[in-house]
Amino acid sequence: MKTKRNFAFVVLLFAALLVLSGYSLIQGNGWEAPPEADKLTNPLQNKVEAARSGKKLFSKNCVVCHGNQGEGNGMAAISLHPHPTNLVSPKVEAESDGAIFWKISTGRSPMPGYSSTLSEEKRWQLVSYIRTLQAK
Repeated sequence: MKTKRNFAFVVLLFAALLVLSGYSLIQGNGWEAPPEADKLTNPLQNKVEAARSGKKLFSKNCVVCHGNQGEGNGMAAISLHPHPTNLVSPKVEAESDGAIFWKISTGRSPMPGYSSTLSEEKRWQLVSYIRTLQAK
């Protein structure tokens, strides 16, 4: 009898986790930059060399989670919650450069913030490269 109760509890717990994770997927990732981030402008916008440098930074810092094409399917992605953002999604494409820069700078677990490890210029290079992924 106790085994049946334990099994029922585990099944209910698993079902609750599925419902909650499904709700999270429906609601989106819920990570919004503050409104003031939209006022930031990319000083490197439309500079080809900035995007090239951003690609190198992306390969070194981002591919393991976001994948080679930024689709959120890197090798580490399966074990992360929340799941890495698909950087080529319409939602991210609609975000301002400043919002993307803010997210790269600030981070949100499990993604680290890069404000202390990458210069401001390098973070803008990443934004420039992410925009090239979206254009494909």
